[in-house]
Amino acid sequence: MSTHETEAYVLCRPERQTSNVIFASPHSGRDYPVDFLARALPDHLAIRSSEDAFVDRLFDMAPALGAPLLLARLPRAYIDLNRAADELDPAVIEGITRAPHNPRVSSGLGVIPRVVAGGRAIYRGKLSLAEAEARIRQHWHPYHAALGGLVEETRETFGEAVLIDCHSMPHEAIEAHTRLGQPRPQVVLGDRFGAAAGREVMDRLEAAFASAGLRVARNAPFAGAYVTQAYGRPSRGVHAVQVEIDRALYMDEALVRPLPGFAAFRETIGGVVAGFLDEAGSGQALAAE
Repeated sequence: MSTHETEAYVLCRPERQTSNVIFASPHSGRDYPVDFLARALPDHLAIRSSEDAFVDRLFDMAPALGAPLLLARLPRAYIDLNRAADELDPAVIEGITRAPHNPRVSSGLGVIPRVVAGGRAIYRGKLSLAEAEARIRQHWHPYHAALGGLVEETRETFGEAVLIDCHSMPHEAIEAHTRLGQPRPQVVLGDRFGAAAGREVMDRLEAAFASAGLRVARNAPFAGAYVTQAYGRPSRGVHAVQVEIDRALYMDEALVRPLPGFAAFRETIGGVVAGFLDEAGSGQALAAE
């Protein structure tokens, strides 16, 4: 495995990519800038509540199984890589006069988030537009340049690319969206209701999680955000699926610590990844003309 690190991301590549599947984790970054923490209103645990903590570790076996893994370094509270670069919130950034008609921005979850979990404000006052643009230039663009490059490289090599966008979801979010008496899903797969991935890809991925004994739902309560919308083009042979895993399965959400059973659950996810890659096929590279 080779590792390429930049200020914005870590890219782990297999010795030889044998699969058309790419794994990425845009929200598990935990390199919190000192000046950011000094300005942030919530305490350190509260500021980490929007982080997909330890998701990078849950999927870190992917390169050994022949698939690349792209990891964000900066936390979601600092910059959200699962948002478009122009999802700017005028309530937290000076000089923005009109917000896009976007419920994510309205709720404080734009590319530069205004709040963390529970609607807790991150800042007192606003950031300058220059600072917001610097974060986007230094972190958002490099991450998506790397991700877009991986997708195109994989599609050209194998004829098709499957992007698995790895996330975690607060347990309370699942409870709030589960009907009384219905079993709560432990994994939610989002393909924007079929717009971002083909049915066969979704069926294979759901089967891989279900075979591990996990309850799976599709598109509710999470159907996918910017990454699936921007990259998923089934008609062009590019499929993108957002995977949300219940945090209560492997971590103490209040303390942001792995549970004692974390290693066993990571092995479970490793089995899911291996099974999905097997079902996806070896992904033989296209012969050169």
